[in-house]
Amino acid sequence: MTGVPASAARRGTVPKPKAVSTVRPVSLWNIANILTMMRLLLVPGFVLLMLADGGHDPAWRSFAWAAFIIAMITDLFDGELARRYNLVTDFGKIADPIADKAIMGAALICLSALSDLPWWVTGVILFRELGITLLRFWVIRHGVIPASRGGKMKTLAQGVAVGMYILVMTGPLATARWWVMAVAVALTVVTGLDYVRQAVVLRRAGLAAEAPGAAPSASASEVDARNGAAAADGADEPNGSNAGNGSEAGNRSSAGSVGNEVDPEGEGNAGGERS
Repeated sequence: MTGVPASAARRGTVPKPKAVSTVRPVSLWNIANILTMMRLLLVPGFVLLMLADGGHDPAWRSFAWAAFIIAMITDLFDGELARRYNLVTDFGKIADPIADKAIMGAALICLSALSDLPWWVTGVILFRELGITLLRFWVIRHGVIPASRGGKMKTLAQGVAVGMYILVMTGPLATARWWVMAVAVALTVVTGLDYVRQAVVLRRAGLAAEAPGAAPSASASEVDARNGAAAADGADEPNGSNAGNGSEAGNRSSAGSVGNEVDPEGEGNAGGERS
């Protein structure tokens, strides 16, 4: 007795055994998500340190700077760990970009409230960050806007500039940080406009491809090629930068799979770049 049906034995065919799935479920409590949650918990502590003793005490501001730097470092590592060890989760995709924007937004608002940074600078940066996030949701059904090198440079410039403003500086250092912030604001505006252009091109290509009987346009092919290259090359921000948090495990470049991802920026723990 071999367990093979007689009819199959006569025909000389034996049914192939079903493949056993080896996909291992990812635990929510993994190192990438823990780092993201730590960054979220640092936000209220950072605010308290910034505003302690009137908000201008050098010692308290130094502690606040340390908390900010720790948050930035965890932003770099959680996405890298998630991609390298296949720890991407839906929670990470949602929590990572929230943590990124929360710590940066808290720092900017505190600095402006303490009259250390003009409100228009805070407004420009926050408007850009929130606007690009909404823009990505607007075109998510057509595809993912690949992250650019300019986006990574913007994130780095913002982190350095805000970190310098958190510390109490005078003299040449105070002048230097003004120029660093000017570069960060310029990159914020330029990269924001570039993302708007990419979103318009992507949406037009998607609408053209969805038209009845329409062949894929050249622009749609170019967008798909760029998205594929970004996924293979590691373009996310950064994380992620949820920076962003290499190949984006949570952000494949096909429009069909994108619809199932909550984080359209590729920032979550699946991404390493910041837009």
